[in-house]
Amino acid sequence: MALAEVTTDVKSFTAQELYQRIINDEPLFIVDVRNEEDFGRWHVEGRNSLELVNIPYFDFIEDEEGSVAKVPAGHEEILVICAKEGSSQFVAEILQAHGFTARYLAGGINTWGNLYDVRDVAGSDYGRIIQVARPARGDLSFVIVSNGQAAIVDPLRHIDHYLTVLSQANAKLTHIFDTHAHADHISGGPALAQQTGAGYYMHAYDAIHPLDMLPAVISYNHIIDGQKFEVGHFTVEVIWFPGHTLGQVNYLFTDPTGSSFLFTGDGIFLKSFGRPDLGGQGEAWAPIVYDSIYRRLPNRINHNTLILPAHFSVMSEDNGQGVFAQSYGWVLQHNDALKYSDKQAFLDFVLSHLPTFPPEYVEIKRVNAGLVVPDEDKASELELGKNICALSD
Repeated sequence: MALAEVTTDVKSFTAQELYQRIINDEPLFIVDVRNEEDFGRWHVEGRNSLELVNIPYFDFIEDEEGSVAKVPAGHEEILVICAKEGSSQFVAEILQAHGFTARYLAGGINTWGNLYDVRDVAGSDYGRIIQVARPARGDLSFVIVSNGQAAIVDPLRHIDHYLTVLSQANAKLTHIFDTHAHADHISGGPALAQQTGAGYYMHAYDAIHPLDMLPAVISYNHIIDGQKFEVGHFTVEVIWFPGHTLGQVNYLFTDPTGSSFLFTGDGIFLKSFGRPDLGGQGEAWAPIVYDSIYRRLPNRINHNTLILPAHFSVMSEDNGQGVFAQSYGWVLQHNDALKYSDKQAFLDFVLSHLPTFPPEYVEIKRVNAGLVVPDEDKASELELGKNICALSD
């Protein structure tokens, strides 16, 4: 079939629709038509029911019949993804002309990368905990609302999503808590503080760029271990948890019934924990991680404490409904990375499972310290792809 003959009208699908189908673990077959390098850097990930193949757009131009033959038959629907939309629409038309039912991702892969998903984690008479996730990157943040007040933990770059949540909850933002100076994404904390007047809190150890050794030029409130705050009916205690960064902290929220919620940032994840080498000091900081996991934390929380991390690695870490939170007891049972009683065995494990160090993480830390102010295009480029703050498998 000549390319000029492809006129079949096809429909689009949205990033939100794609994510909901991933959460529901519905059968999905995706054809990603970006070049191999871009596909290899990052692509849509899901559960067991997601199948994905990379057939570059130019292959369809140069060898239409051969490229179509690479798409297996038997799928009810083919979802096509490209960088900006046009190429995927064109390929979807080709596939549909060859007898497939095909749709294309509206806006291209960037709409997937910039998708934010908002859903409740917990709620009671004392308040709500709302998860604000950026699923393509595996990034998690949280809004805690109680008695007309609100706190945000680890806000991501696009702050309008948080302003919408606050407006819908009719709550005033009083505290912005960053668990650490992030390396994988640009924090929305300083921008939220400037727009709302809420206090922005982080540990001073993270207000120094670990490689440049330059102090941050952003406004922040220094927090210390054991410091306490109140957000509505919640009390909040700071738990210093160095290792991923020297200023990494956890925030322990407790309601009047004694129910507790630990926002761990990159301290511990549900299935892993934060790598110690992003400050360029992996061997020196790995023992600090051990002390934080096995000595600093256990006597501050209980097995019923809900763990709410800043990242997830795979969709199967959720509770089946898109929420990434589990009890501390569950984490101890299912997080194999936390089962090393011997310190040397732990250190050997950590130092042998460090992923590649992304060079853009150095620049992101500069941005989060206020040392660099990128434009939107540069910020998007820095954040491209999934976070790799956890140890590799």
